[in-house]
Amino acid sequence: MTNSLVRQIKPPLICTAAILLIWQLLCSGTNSDFPGPIQVITQTWNPYIVKPFYDDGGTAKGLGWQILISLQRVAVGYSLAAVVGISCGLALGLNRFVRRGFDPVIQVLRTVPPLAWLPISLLLFQQADAAAIFVIFITAIWPIVINTAMGIREIPQDYRNVARVLRLRKRSFLWDIVVPSTAPYVFTGLRIAIGLAWLAIVAAEMLKADGGIGFFIWDAYNAGGDSSTSQILLAILYVGVVGLLLDRLVAWVGDRVSGPQR
Repeated sequence: MTNSLVRQIKPPLICTAAILLIWQLLCSGTNSDFPGPIQVITQTWNPYIVKPFYDDGGTAKGLGWQILISLQRVAVGYSLAAVVGISCGLALGLNRFVRRGFDPVIQVLRTVPPLAWLPISLLLFQQADAAAIFVIFITAIWPIVINTAMGIREIPQDYRNVARVLRLRKRSFLWDIVVPSTAPYVFTGLRIAIGLAWLAIVAAEMLKADGGIGFFIWDAYNAGGDSSTSQILLAILYVGVVGLLLDRLVAWVGDRVSGPQR
């Protein structure tokens, strides 16, 4: 067990160390204005690393609080996208007329970049938090809808024939055949959607929000100063780590509900 764990963590540790070393070497020149990893740590150690939950009032909060603010917005928008997306995906998958009618609309809307929705959401809701949640919702919903509908279309014909022979009721067909068969597809869509939701909230907060990790990045850029770049790089690292954890969490839940997807 120990040897297996070492084999799993050894490659990423070596590759990460190599990237950090190259980064440090490239930034070690006397004319370099871009901080290396050592400088990033020293410039952000206090308070951003050792005090992630400090609170000086207003938006002057540590990165821990900023992450939590963003996660709250993501939780609301993502949950709404999951409920609406799965419901719409079921309707599209079960009804050929609905699928053919709405497919062009979905294909057009899903290609719209997340930030293109921000002005519309601000006009609709007149409030930054609600606008950010709407951007998350409209960004995350499409992979859920498409994967759910695809999962229903991929149900083996034998299952449908058995349901027809046994004269299963609509409810029994949904719970006993549709739900178990489409669960892997649904969680694939949910896993894609959580990454898009996290991407969208960071981008939306950089333009219009009070607090959040995206706001922190943009505020550090506007503030300038010797340590602003280091603060931005540290925040980007936090964004990447949290995004990875969210992806792994949805994948773990999906494995427990529908079995391993890999």
